[in-house]
Amino acid sequence: MAKRQSRADADPATRPCPCGAGQPYPQCCGRLHRGEADAATAEALMRSRFSAFAVGDAAYLLRSWHSGTRPARLRLDPGQRWTRLEILGTDRGGLFDTAGSVAFRAHYRQGGRPGTLTEHSRFVREDGRWVYLDAQPQ
Repeated sequence: MAKRQSRADADPATRPCPCGAGQPYPQCCGRLHRGEADAATAEALMRSRFSAFAVGDAAYLLRSWHSGTRPARLRLDPGQRWTRLEILGTDRGGLFDTAGSVAFRAHYRQGGRPGTLTEHSRFVREDGRWVYLDAQPQ
């Protein structure tokens, strides 16, 4: 019997992007993670940041964080696996905006147990690029 291929074992060139947009990772958030493109909207940046958590790209998370709120370093929990993103709503954050917010629910597994993180994140443009500013209390 053939071994069933998991999402994590899939060919990286065709593996779906963790952000849920339906495109392969290399053509979706992978372009942003590699520095080949910038997020066009606050929601696109939110999706790319979720994907960075999912693939363990702490360097991208730091690069996409506002200089005034960015931590000096970031350690990702290797036991936490981010599995799905739900965008609950957006306020501004479009092509011609300078600020915006995204409400989302991120699903994860840790220690074999499912969990969720619900957050309302704020984004602003810094040097013309969208960056994560902070999270508003829920």
